[in-house]
Amino acid sequence: MSTSPSRDPWGDFWARNARGASVGGGTGCLPQRWAAIENAQRATWTAFAKHLPENAAVLDLATGDGRVLGWLLDQRADLSLTGIDLAATLPAGPTGTKTIGGVPMEQLPFEDDSLQAVVSQFGFEYGDVAKVTKEIARVLAPGGQVGLIVHRGDGPILEHNRQRRNELQWALKEKATARKVKAKLKANPPAIDQAEALAKKTAELGAKRFGQTSPAWEIPEAIRRTVVMGRREGPASMIDTIEVIEGHARNELGRIASLATACGTADKRAKLLGAFEIHGLTLAEESSLKEPSGRAFADFLKFK
Repeated sequence: MSTSPSRDPWGDFWARNARGASVGGGTGCLPQRWAAIENAQRATWTAFAKHLPENAAVLDLATGDGRVLGWLLDQRADLSLTGIDLAATLPAGPTGTKTIGGVPMEQLPFEDDSLQAVVSQFGFEYGDVAKVTKEIARVLAPGGQVGLIVHRGDGPILEHNRQRRNELQWALKEKATARKVKAKLKANPPAIDQAEALAKKTAELGAKRFGQTSPAWEIPEAIRRTVVMGRREGPASMIDTIEVIEGHARNELGRIASLATACGTADKRAKLLGAFEIHGLTLAEESSLKEPSGRAFADFLKFK
């Protein structure tokens, strides 16, 4: 039987996605055809690494699967690389780096003036900007650098995830597949054949309307397979598994909601820059990262 989903949307996300998986596949932030976006991110961090002092201690905020740490290490083997993330469950970080889960950006477990650089990719803007910038300034040594890749509300990442949110809500709320199937399984006697037929019909509708790689197909199809394969164990086991499926879907909706909020935070650029300026960190570089079509999907901000 599957394990229960995390109450933390991003903890659930990283627990289910190994390094690299979050850029492709159905549950990732980006569709697979946009893999070139990751190359743009890698190039940004490669350029950033070239200007760090020898043996620099670098902290990655909201490190996730540690991919930024890996890119920095590929360019500079001398760097001391650590990542922290609020999610308690993280994939293993790249060999030669250290990642720590369960750590908020607003309370960094590092000494004052102990780091030569602080970086973040799609992480900083999820925190309390005023508190996080204060902590960055505290742990950053004199002459240190800050590099951030931040979301854009007008970019393809949020657009893709909003579409995915609509598909999730169609399956969970509009069609209420899980609730209706569970009701049939709880009947006395259980209407197992009807439960399977209902899930199958909804999966077919979801595939027709949204495509066979969408959550609108994935969720009812997963429920249908649960009923088919769970006949030997009985309705109670089926219901348990369906509730796990529901939980993961709700966690993804929570993740998408937090993404939308983060985009709004990053788009309030004057407020963001002002939070750094209060602590003597000024914007030294700003550039847009673009997908192959030329559309900007993120901004890179460097502070000194």
